[in-house]
Amino acid sequence: MSKKIVVITGSPRKNGNSFAMTDAFIKAAEGKGHTVTRFDAAMMKIGGCHACETCFKTGKACSFDDDFNIIAPAILEADAVVFTAPVYWYSIPAQIKGVIDRIFSLVVGGKDVAGKGCALITCCEEDDISVMDGVRIPIERSATLLKWHMAGEVLIPGVLNVGDIEKTDGCSQAAALADKI
Repeated sequence: MSKKIVVITGSPRKNGNSFAMTDAFIKAAEGKGHTVTRFDAAMMKIGGCHACETCFKTGKACSFDDDFNIIAPAILEADAVVFTAPVYWYSIPAQIKGVIDRIFSLVVGGKDVAGKGCALITCCEEDDISVMDGVRIPIERSATLLKWHMAGEVLIPGVLNVGDIEKTDGCSQAAALADKI
């Protein structure tokens, strides 16, 4: 069964390691007949949540009109949401954190988003896989709050420089993730 998948990236490095895994996932997902909509958050104008709780009062997800209002309708229509990002300083990169925080608007706006699939593709410079906990745990907790099921995670340590991902099985793991969505 074909699904609508939203992929949200958090890296500003278009030729970087997390983008390579993202591309592998998208190619595999589209090869299975899924429709994929990709948003490169680092190349968009997305601010943080203002906690005004006026979500959807203007007809848009956020009263502060920026590019999140382009992403929100796609999330609402999606069967699955895949977050991809490198680890920056042991946490979620700011480039994607605004999107994650603004998903709050779907809750405040009373939107029924339960039942979606969710997945994570991430990598880090250090060899210790626990370094990715700063990205993994917030995504897992967000999925639980939203009543999304975690379809899978690709966690690749030991990559920093462009192309380092090719020395790992990260791209093949990302492609295999498409089978779990």
